[in-house]
Amino acid sequence: QVQLVESGGGLVQAGGSLRLSCAASGRTFSTYAMAWFRQAPGKQREFVASISQSGSTSYYATSVKGRFTISRDDAKKRVSLQMNSLKPEDTAVYYCAAGPNWGPKSPYDYWGQGTQVTVSS
Repeated sequence: QVQLVESGGGLVQAGGSLRLSCAASGRTFSTYAMAWFRQAPGKQREFVASISQSGSTSYYATSVKGRFTISRDDAKKRVSLQMNSLKPEDTAVYYCAAGPNWGPKSPYDYWGQGTQVTVSS
């Protein structure tokens, strides 16, 4: 079992950057694909980015491609999301997730509690 705790959210102006982190507990972190999702007020949760167990493959939603970068550090049991050139439409609660496969439509078994990102215009 994996427990996930996100951090790094906050308020930033449009064009700015934030780095989200997700700390995992449990001995099997390296066996999980990791992903970030987000949910804006009044909207459904949507996929943002994912990374494979090996870290060699990543996948991004079209809306964030070229601006966001997902990475993982298995030694520290941590996955990060570097967010650059932020836009007001990136405002959402961001969730970290772990699952057996790294695809955007794959089921993710474990979820964090979320961290708020607010981008002001």
